[in-house]
Amino acid sequence: MSHFDNLMEPWHFMWLSLTHIPATIRALVAAKDYATLFSPSGFREALFGTLWGTVGPEIKASKEGHVIALLEGRVNDGRIVEKAVTTPIYGTVLEIGAGSGMWVDVLARYCNGVDATGRLRNRNRKNAGNGITKIYGVEPNPISAKALEKRVKEVGLEDIYQVVPVGIESVDDPSAWNGKIEPGSVDCIFGILCLCSIPEPEKNIQLLYRLLKPGGHWIVYEHVKVSRGGPLMSFYQRFSNIGWSLLMGSCRICRDTEKSLRAAGVWQEINLGQPPDETASNVLPHIAGTLKK
Repeated sequence: MSHFDNLMEPWHFMWLSLTHIPATIRALVAAKDYATLFSPSGFREALFGTLWGTVGPEIKASKEGHVIALLEGRVNDGRIVEKAVTTPIYGTVLEIGAGSGMWVDVLARYCNGVDATGRLRNRNRKNAGNGITKIYGVEPNPISAKALEKRVKEVGLEDIYQVVPVGIESVDDPSAWNGKIEPGSVDCIFGILCLCSIPEPEKNIQLLYRLLKPGGHWIVYEHVKVSRGGPLMSFYQRFSNIGWSLLMGSCRICRDTEKSLRAAGVWQEINLGQPPDETASNVLPHIAGTLKK
């Protein structure tokens, strides 16, 4: 994109959100969900859900190559490289911000075993035994959690993928849902563009850190506060965030997510960076990479 397009990117998303207001109202009225309709915070979340139904597939299409490289351990300092520089995704995986299952089909490529239709997974993988053996998908929104369960069945991952319909703070509480994720039991944490939306980010990132095994990996692709362009760009991002916070649910574009991740605990290795195609004019810059506990 041009520098002008980069500067206008958040406003483009906000305009799209405004155009989805009528559809959101119609859906809530049809569902007789008047409590959400007349709740400012509830309506913002419903509006963002309607918007995501439109833009989510487009974002997936544009980011899938980078996400696949991350899952294969082929991202170094934010750049996609040919050979793995860290361990590919494996073992017990915690997917945060699973939503309605946008990345389920991608994760399925790295799962071991035979799916529900009898198809052998990883038949093209040289080291299939090192793939994913279990996935917990954290999605507290009940509508999205139901859609996630449906998507899991469509892809044939019922034997591996378990939907966790609670917030991060309750994943280790068996009274909150039908299961428990023990601290130190997760090999990999995976989440795409989700830490910008979680409540109490520092607290919840620390909770997630405790779930990782020693030697476990946290795979990251997030948009973050600007680090280039000086004070003027920082001010412009904060100004853009005023409208963004009204029209984009709980998402915030000024979070210093990298700082929060680094401060979550002790890491053996940190390999995070901004993709090289992003410039100082990007109001929605990203970090990509892996942290090893």
